[in-house]
Amino acid sequence: MIPKSLKIQFYKSLLDSHASEHGARMTAMHKATDNAQELKDELTLTYNRQRQAAITNEILEIVGGAEALNDD
Repeated sequence: MIPKSLKIQFYKSLLDSHASEHGARMTAMHKATDNAQELKDELTLTYNRQRQAAITNEILEIVGGAEALNDD
């Protein structure tokens, strides 16, 4: 009876170890996914700000050129 009990305890510890490893991997992957999404959002915001700044500069150049032509 004791050897069987020891085998069962050993098998249970192996199963617990596997479950713990899978849980840790799932947590790590979830955090990595969240971090990647956050980074993507920040990069998208930065890109959009730069694009908007470039558009604004182009509009200012066009308006400035039009005013220069009207002043002549």
